[in-house]
Amino acid sequence: TRPRRDESIGLMDQRNLVIAVVISILIMVGYEQFFAPPKVPAPQTAGAPSAPSVSNSASGTLTSPSPMDLSLPDLPRPGVSGSPAEVAGGSRQAALEAVPRVRINSPRLHGSISLKGARIDDLTLADYREEISKLSPEIVLLKPAVGDEGYFSEFGWQPVASQIVVPRQDTVWTADGDTLSPDNPVTLRWDNGAGLRFERMYAIDNNYMFTVVQRVVNSGNSEVVLRPYGLVQRRGTPNVSGFYILHEGPLGVLQGSLKEINYQDGACFIFCNDYLKGKKPIIYENSKGGWAGFTDKYWLAALIPDQQDTVQATFQYGQPNGQDQYQVNFVGGAATVAPGATYESTSRLFAGAKEVALLDAYEADLSITHFDRAIDFGWFYWLTKPIFHALNYLFVLSGNFGIAIMALTVFIKLLFFPLANKSYVAMSKMKKLQPELVKLRERFGEDRTRMNQEMMALYKREGANPVSGCLPMLIQIPVFFSLYKVLFVTIEMRQAPFYGWIKDLSQPDPTTIFNLFGLIPWTPPELLAHLGLWPIIMGVTMFFQQKLNPQPADPVQAKIFLFMPLVFTALLASFPAGLVIYWAWNNVLSILQQWTIMRRMGVKA
Repeated sequence: TRPRRDESIGLMDQRNLVIAVVISILIMVGYEQFFAPPKVPAPQTAGAPSAPSVSNSASGTLTSPSPMDLSLPDLPRPGVSGSPAEVAGGSRQAALEAVPRVRINSPRLHGSISLKGARIDDLTLADYREEISKLSPEIVLLKPAVGDEGYFSEFGWQPVASQIVVPRQDTVWTADGDTLSPDNPVTLRWDNGAGLRFERMYAIDNNYMFTVVQRVVNSGNSEVVLRPYGLVQRRGTPNVSGFYILHEGPLGVLQGSLKEINYQDGACFIFCNDYLKGKKPIIYENSKGGWAGFTDKYWLAALIPDQQDTVQATFQYGQPNGQDQYQVNFVGGAATVAPGATYESTSRLFAGAKEVALLDAYEADLSITHFDRAIDFGWFYWLTKPIFHALNYLFVLSGNFGIAIMALTVFIKLLFFPLANKSYVAMSKMKKLQPELVKLRERFGEDRTRMNQEMMALYKREGANPVSGCLPMLIQIPVFFSLYKVLFVTIEMRQAPFYGWIKDLSQPDPTTIFNLFGLIPWTPPELLAHLGLWPIIMGVTMFFQQKLNPQPADPVQAKIFLFMPLVFTALLASFPAGLVIYWAWNNVLSILQQWTIMRRMGVKA
């Protein structure tokens, strides 16, 4: 049946559209708070962004078939226990002391390389701490295999013929130096006693990039065929944040596009990424360029093969003894090494913080395909990344990211000023017509069809548009969401202070009204902990802005809108403080603009 005319006209009411917009915002920014997948419980050590994990390989000749070629021995893989390189129990420190090591000492990385297995399995980030205090321990990124933990990278050779003896996880190498630094690369050597000498040169730059050059010298009487490989292994399912807007887990740019894979299956909102737990390996054949690894919120460990080589990349999962194990690896093309010849393969490992400028520089200097996609800029990449660069530029000028957020808000308001001005003029007209609308409702209250006809005639006669005032809010949605992403996913915002009690703009306001903002020595429960001063300021500014808008003629709608500031205050209380400051400041600027226009038009504010 056809809808009644008064219902059709009612759809044009400005209040209904604003309610729809508000619901859209609630869906976009409230999903993470109420419907995000639950956090995966996993043991987590102090300092690590997520619980490290690792997997083992069996000692001796590996005989399981490789997905690339069923005639090849398999790579080290998750789900195989008993590797001599693993320390069965004890502490991380005990594991570090159990085998000889080459120390890593660079401006931004500290750690060591194990000479048993030649693994990079000990890294801490010199510039990043667990807590804001500079006395807090450095963030631990990579760890040796010990107990239920481990997170490491390994490089090696996969022989075509199983009788070829290659270095294994229990192989002890010799090194030509005891410290790896930017000015001092280190070369490891091992001879298989059957005519093959293996060399592995490690170099590191001043940031987070390792260069690994593998050489095979054939002094025997017959040719050998080998494939270079690299892998990153984790043990245990990391304790991820569980937010829909942030990917944490295996990922890479393979076959020319970004691949994001979850550790395990879980609830999803619009679409689900593939996942590893309990599934067969995920294989990407004939991928040229790109990279693959594991990402946490702020940290990344990624393999980067030679960008001119064609490789096979594999994401896989195993569960020996009930322990989750994950691995990302690549295998290069087969290389034939003739007697008396030497073959060399170069690849890289990034292990560090996902700084935007640094990833961009590596992408440009090393031609790494889409390396900046390691940062989850999301659907609005085209808007989110420019907003970050604008914020970062303003930070360089002001020295404070909070001031940069407020300055960016001013620039955004100026950019959309003509459109917003037109909307506020329309809203002022609507507010000016409020007394006439009330009279129409009183006169034709029982005849809704006639009342809506008279309302539309009044709008036409006065040149008012009941929906034009929604444009500023519609424009604000992608900007708000993109700024939310910037504050949430970029490490530059981590532990960035504002003024007063805000010591970290990426975290919620630490004060709470329930202990009078710290005046009462009581810590409220988690459910109440984040109703701080800045969310209340935001709610108050939202209330005053709402009072400037035309009020709904429908009493039910009017009551609903009275509660909206309270709803948004509660919703945004647990959001990053930087986002709440943006919203509150944006409200203040909107109030000033709208109040000025209303005064100019003779409308009572």
